[in-house]
Amino acid sequence: MGHEADQRAALVFTLFDANGNGVLDPDDFKLMTERVLEVAADSPAADRQALADSLDDYWRVLSETLDTNGDGVISPEEFNGFVLNPKLFGATASQFADALAALGDPDGDGLIGRGRFLALMTAIGFRPANSEALFDAFGPDAEDRITVAVWAQGIRDYYSPEKSGIPGDRLLPQPA
Repeated sequence: MGHEADQRAALVFTLFDANGNGVLDPDDFKLMTERVLEVAADSPAADRQALADSLDDYWRVLSETLDTNGDGVISPEEFNGFVLNPKLFGATASQFADALAALGDPDGDGLIGRGRFLALMTAIGFRPANSEALFDAFGPDAEDRITVAVWAQGIRDYYSPEKSGIPGDRLLPQPA
């Protein structure tokens, strides 16, 4: 795994650790779901359920695959090096990508405005400045919108360790 992928894995861990207790547990995924769905209250019920299901599935796959000592939580050591494995988590990451991107498009026109994008990214736990840089990297149109497909693919790329220099790398901590 390259340097960017290592940084991505570390950032994903801190985001998934929504309650900040240093390990991943089911409560983290419930909390993240609540935060994201609060922002997406106007999205169709099916899209909201798809996001909830995707995060439930994420926890299930993570716990079944990475909880090597069976203690019901995932430590950073158990997590790092495996979470960006496309063979283990590709389908789960793709399900999450589609569900999250759909929440960005409550009217179903295939477009996501900057405000909605930033609100969802903040609910997940990303820094606003990094989220702004990511949105810009996705090449918004003249009305400051990106497509659902572009965001979903950007999420998939983020979970692909073989990719570097991708728009999602703007979410990583930047040197001062």
